[in-house]
Amino acid sequence: MFEHLATSSFSTQGRLYKEIDPDDNRSPYERDRSRVIHSSSFRKLKHKTQVFIESESDYFRTRLTHSLEVSQISRSICRLLKLNEDLGETVALAHDLGHPPFGHNGEKALNIAMNDHGGFNHNDQTLRVITHIEKRHPYFDGLNLTWESLEGIVKHNGIIINKIPFHTGLYNKTHNLKLDKQPSLESQIAAISDDVAYNNHDVEDAIRAGLLSISQLEENDFFRNIIFQLKKNYKGIDDKLLMFQVLRNSMSLMIDDIYQQTNLNIKKSAISTIEDIQNNENFVVSFSPSMELESKSIKSFLFDNVYNHKNLIKKRQNVEKIISKLFKYFYQTPDKLPLDWRNIDEPIERIICDYISGMTDRYASRLFRGIYE
Repeated sequence: MFEHLATSSFSTQGRLYKEIDPDDNRSPYERDRSRVIHSSSFRKLKHKTQVFIESESDYFRTRLTHSLEVSQISRSICRLLKLNEDLGETVALAHDLGHPPFGHNGEKALNIAMNDHGGFNHNDQTLRVITHIEKRHPYFDGLNLTWESLEGIVKHNGIIINKIPFHTGLYNKTHNLKLDKQPSLESQIAAISDDVAYNNHDVEDAIRAGLLSISQLEENDFFRNIIFQLKKNYKGIDDKLLMFQVLRNSMSLMIDDIYQQTNLNIKKSAISTIEDIQNNENFVVSFSPSMELESKSIKSFLFDNVYNHKNLIKKRQNVEKIISKLFKYFYQTPDKLPLDWRNIDEPIERIICDYISGMTDRYASRLFRGIYE
């Protein structure tokens, strides 16, 4: 299909630090994928919140299961378009490595604490994790991923021109990731796969948590049309099975829409080279205008009925307090940091931020209780 627009596995721009790779017949992006999966930051995603506090149920998605689902969707779309599946999967697997405990509420609390010290956002922290915090090699910090993987991860939400985040700005001085150019198609696919995943899986988790019902889901036009057709095809189907079929159909519709619209975008914009992708004004990979409206309506529906649900607001306030008070505690008593987090040649605020952002939900909660209760 668009093989000529795929990121080549044989002409990578390489890694920042030269390595002697074992002759194991893997492409550079297969190695990158393995490095992400085997990193301690990836394992810790198992106990980090997606939407619902992880300890409340074993059924709710965590950052780890979400990342795996995004990578599967990304690989599927890359395969449809004949692009580099390994790179698309690597970007998807790594995209949330910088998330702190307790999801976006933990991120909000850390950003407030770091307001006068460079700020905090999880995308910037992801780059910091894979280029600085992870320790795997005797001669350098980080995972030493290829330029293409790093570029795809740091720009999967688009070009970065204004307000370049703290670590991204520092790192880019050493290893130019062309922040003002659009990322590869594989990176763009990983980004939209993230939208597909949470537009559907957050619905399933909300129904399982009792915050949503199938009848409420029918208030959204997109889901109502799917439900109507399924009830017509499967007489007497129970709500649990109906939910699975709704999400299955929904994801299929979205993936097919991305495939069709991206084909159209490439032809319409006369894109014939990777340089054309980099210089394009917008992402080449996208929903159709009608599906984009549906996606926005789903996001709005989730915000109204799930993310801002009264049952979650109190829990969010509580976890923000945990992060804020842990930061204050270590700032006032830095000698209480673990030994390997002391005497690092960086501002104490950044050291504490890195330490807390790497915690899992359960570890942060347990540490907070040990200190304050």
